[in-house]
Amino acid sequence: MTARIVRLLGGILRDLGIVTEEQLKQGLSNQKKTGKLLGRVLVEFGFITEKELLKALGMQIGLQSIDFKDITPSKEALQMVSPALCKLYKILPIKFERNTLTIAVSDPLDLKILDDLKFMLNCNVKGVVAEESDIESVLTDSFGTQGDSIEGLLDEIGKKIPMLKVQKPDDVTDTLALQELASQAPVVRLVNLILLQAIKDRASDIHFEPFENEFKIRYRVDGILYEISHPPTNLNLAITSRLKVISNLDIAERRLPQDGRIMISMEGKEVDLRVSTLPTVFGESVVIRVLDRTVVSLSLDQVGLREDAKKILMEIIHKPNGMVLATGPTGCGKTTTLYSCLRAVNKIDYKIITTEDPVEYDIQGIIQVPIKPKINLNFATCLRHILRQDPDIVMVGEIRDTETVQIAIQASLTGHLVFSTLHTNDAPGAITRMINMGAEPYLISSTLEAILAQRLVRVICQKCKEVYIPSAKELEELEMGSKDIKGRKFYRGRGCEHCSNTGYKGRTGIFELLVINDEIRSLITQKVQTGTLRDAGRRAGMRTLREDGLMKIFDGVTTIEEVARETLQYR
Repeated sequence: MTARIVRLLGGILRDLGIVTEEQLKQGLSNQKKTGKLLGRVLVEFGFITEKELLKALGMQIGLQSIDFKDITPSKEALQMVSPALCKLYKILPIKFERNTLTIAVSDPLDLKILDDLKFMLNCNVKGVVAEESDIESVLTDSFGTQGDSIEGLLDEIGKKIPMLKVQKPDDVTDTLALQELASQAPVVRLVNLILLQAIKDRASDIHFEPFENEFKIRYRVDGILYEISHPPTNLNLAITSRLKVISNLDIAERRLPQDGRIMISMEGKEVDLRVSTLPTVFGESVVIRVLDRTVVSLSLDQVGLREDAKKILMEIIHKPNGMVLATGPTGCGKTTTLYSCLRAVNKIDYKIITTEDPVEYDIQGIIQVPIKPKINLNFATCLRHILRQDPDIVMVGEIRDTETVQIAIQASLTGHLVFSTLHTNDAPGAITRMINMGAEPYLISSTLEAILAQRLVRVICQKCKEVYIPSAKELEELEMGSKDIKGRKFYRGRGCEHCSNTGYKGRTGIFELLVINDEIRSLITQKVQTGTLRDAGRRAGMRTLREDGLMKIFDGVTTIEEVARETLQYR
């Protein structure tokens, strides 16, 4: 097969007579200085127009350039792709002939959407190039200012239910019948819209839950679950089958749990969706974890650490060896904090290797190893082999057993900096947990440098933030009286369109940083109680989770309700 030769953009523009040789030289010279794309430079200089650039880019990759003055999109083509998808990706279906859908794209260099549509629609997809403004204008004329809504699609599906092949889960066993069910246009549009809307709403998880008389869909946003409109119960199988098709799961297997993955390209960014199915009495429950790295800022400047704590932590993570632990319950941001630490020390002169379950975010320059329990590749096994790879810094996703904690300690003793997580309520509790796991106290005291306990609290929406006077009951939850709040201001979110009327937008961390000093090392070897370790930590300057939360309340970052909920048992 002969490879297609890609012509240089400058040569195409020159051959078309759009730019002169002198203009091309000026553009190339500026491109070397600024690093900008040549086409952008030529447009900024006024040598070419956007339309001329699109035409040349289309020719470069073999796509025809079109003008909507001469073309009217067919009704059949417009019905094949949802308005929400068209507006999100700035594309427009033009015609559908001989099982081939022709799509106008505004960015000829980002053609992954054509492959995605080919997979979604199960037909051939051909691209042509058009100006973004022209596409947006025709989209408005064709669909109006509003795109699909989940409610609107459900109404449409409700009217078509007698025509749709929607059966109860037990009624369908044939794989072909299931694939046909999953490929019906209204079902495809509904599933696509649910996923895209979840990403736009910054959901961390999407739950599809079958019950006897209803089929619930819920988004988890900022740690709280919110229901969206319910599809008809008899769409359970169709929606679940569609999710299994696009995540490459066995569509006919409904007796065993399965795990899969969906990659979505949205507004130029890759979003990783991890899919988990679980058989229930009334069908399969599906939960999708949304891993959108643009939502999570992997930086210690952004996680919520106060300046004094961040400065101390930065000093610790730049040590040549030792162990740093992050603790807290599932979903409290431990892994994000450790990723942020790794990025802070990720330099060319360090070799960093991680072992995770699963690898959630790819970080350039770091070797990341996923564990695979099915073939007995667990944390302990991975860690043992990682140490033969000459690393400087190692991150273990979680210390779960005696073997892992012992190898992690040995790694730090032999000159490695080790990061890991533990499931404990607070920072001092991590020491007791390690001793209970079988680690020798003298080894813990020799290797442990710091423990960072954390929780996530919702941040007050900045668009509807207002001052208010807390009630006596709210103050009681924080063990405070009117004297304690004298001169203090308290804030809350009133609720607006920007925050979906919740009063909150985003989350931040509250932290408890325990730095291991000589006194604490001595206490560890004596196997003292957690309370004694906590007292020693506070003498050394440790702020508890509750105290850090109070400071964020007084700073107007979060509310009494959030801090009380997350720190009720850690006063």
